[in-house]
Amino acid sequence: MDAFASLPDLAVRTLGGSVVAASDESFEEKENLINPWPPAFHPETFGPKGQEYDGWETARRRPGDDGELGHDWAIVRLGLPGVIRGVVVDTAWFKGNFPPHASVEACAADGHPSPAELADAPWVEIVPRSALEGDAAHAFAVDVPRRFTHVRLNIHPDGGVARLRVHGEVVPDPGLLRGLTVDLAALENGARVVGCSNMFYSAPDNMLFPGLARNQAEGWETARRRDPGNDWAIVRLAAPGVVRLAEIDTTNLKFNAPGHVSLAGLDARAGDLDDPAAWHELLGRTRVQPDGRHRFRLEQDREITHVRLDVHPDGGLARLRLYGDLTPDGERLLTRRWNELAAP
Repeated sequence: MDAFASLPDLAVRTLGGSVVAASDESFEEKENLINPWPPAFHPETFGPKGQEYDGWETARRRPGDDGELGHDWAIVRLGLPGVIRGVVVDTAWFKGNFPPHASVEACAADGHPSPAELADAPWVEIVPRSALEGDAAHAFAVDVPRRFTHVRLNIHPDGGVARLRVHGEVVPDPGLLRGLTVDLAALENGARVVGCSNMFYSAPDNMLFPGLARNQAEGWETARRRDPGNDWAIVRLAAPGVVRLAEIDTTNLKFNAPGHVSLAGLDARAGDLDDPAAWHELLGRTRVQPDGRHRFRLEQDREITHVRLDVHPDGGLARLRLYGDLTPDGERLLTRRWNELAAP
């Protein structure tokens, strides 16, 4: 799979994405484009409009009076604005009704613009018109180093698309974080898991998602360890800061939560992530209970860029929250990145 697929899907519904408008949705709703689950198909499930599909499907286009065929489109508001590194246009299960071509545009429109206002936005092509096949996932790398808030999927001329995935790097608005106590480990603030020992059942980035996990699949869970040692994950914080409160959430993990957890911090500008001596203790090895939220005040004020979470010996977590304050360096870093990636 393409390297960008490991980055968060900035458009997915569980991260706040929304399909705000579409030219047509005669057969299947536009909202299906950003569902978090893989596309499903149940043969011979016919509704009033024909075979039902888990995707977005438009009517067959016919030339207008001017002889032009035109094309269909759908606009997605990214749940997490950022730099787009790759797009996946998935035509799963659409075998005789897929669009032969597609293209993708993006724009930066801060605030809360309406579909009508987005029509006049300065759209930039990030995926040129490209050929599609039926029942296949098409991955397109993107090399446009700018922050975007919306994408527009164009299908030529019509047909069905199961999913649109928009993978990239979150770029938070520093004005929403400056001077406030914030979750420095939140994906929406730009944090990421940059390493972990095991992700057999689910990815560790899930711990950083907004909201509460609805089931254990929406957290991070490791395989059962059969050797000495313990599992761990390293979180790169949104920006340099001081963590003052940690929340370890094992909700939904009733028989596979860790027995104990611990936290350590490091400033990567002065130490190596692979050097055990560079880490300092934030929370000593502490017992946790299954299916519950645990909060720990951290009595320290050292500036850090990364946190290492150790689970002893294995198991899973629903969410990890690390509340604290950006340092002046952290604020400067976020502001500089925001300015560098703003639309010209």
